[in-house]
Amino acid sequence: MKQPVTFKHEFVQFIPEELQEGTVYVSIRFATVSHLCACGCKTKVVTPLKPTDWKLTFDGKTISLHPSIGNWNFPCRSHYWIRNNRVQWAEDWSQSRIDAGRAHDRQSREKYFDGEAAVNEPATPTRSDSAVPSSPASPKRSWWRSLWPW
Repeated sequence: MKQPVTFKHEFVQFIPEELQEGTVYVSIRFATVSHLCACGCKTKVVTPLKPTDWKLTFDGKTISLHPSIGNWNFPCRSHYWIRNNRVQWAEDWSQSRIDAGRAHDRQSREKYFDGEAAVNEPATPTRSDSAVPSSPASPKRSWWRSLWPW
């Protein structure tokens, strides 16, 4: 079992270049939360606050982040929640579960932005994509996109 970890939080305008261990930095202005990995490997963890990424809860004394933080690209592969300034360790995920989670996140973003993510992100070509040219489908414009003149 991993050691219990408690963070303190600090609301800042800008995330500092040098992060202190045991501190979660919250920039409301830039909708970003950063901290050093809870496992102690000192890797910088950045969690963007967006409806399709992480959500921050501040109860007046502590912060919580949802969903969990899975550092799958770090050597430590740590996985945890930050709830009420405390780390709650979660299980390691298999690569197939990570891939499924990423696919679900991608679909959620596309659904939330009404297809805008699919239009703006380059598609990964597959064998059939490169073999048969197709005409691009016209994407449905979301209501917020129609407000922007460009």
